[in-house]
Amino acid sequence: MNQPKIIQLPKFLDARGNLSFAEEFKQIPYKIARTYWIYDVPGGEIRGGHAYRENEEFIIALSGSFDVILDNGIEKQTYSLNRSYYGLYIPKGFWREMNNFSTNSLALVLASTPYCPNDYIYDYEHFKRYANEKK
Repeated sequence: MNQPKIIQLPKFLDARGNLSFAEEFKQIPYKIARTYWIYDVPGGEIRGGHAYRENEEFIIALSGSFDVILDNGIEKQTYSLNRSYYGLYIPKGFWREMNNFSTNSLALVLASTPYCPNDYIYDYEHFKRYANEKK
């Protein structure tokens, strides 16, 4: 998978409460090496603002809603996440920002690599050069 994609997760409806899940190499197209979550984001704040050289991610809005803006160096696309039964797959090499967090939103991120500071590209101009070299 080289393009971002919304992936529907299994959903089991039950009067006692619904259940969804994600498994590596099934709904998640890679081995999960790291899991983290983003919460208590103050109104108006932006998360992200970087790209990864190697890391792939799958983001689920477990609670509330937020937008993920992806940039391939040429064009941007916004994905609104607001349901816990689907997630956004993000391949490596995409600049990402998250904004428009609702109150009490909770973002779960399943990453393909352990944390590595050298994998991050924080400078947008550097990212655009990097993205252009990949093509």
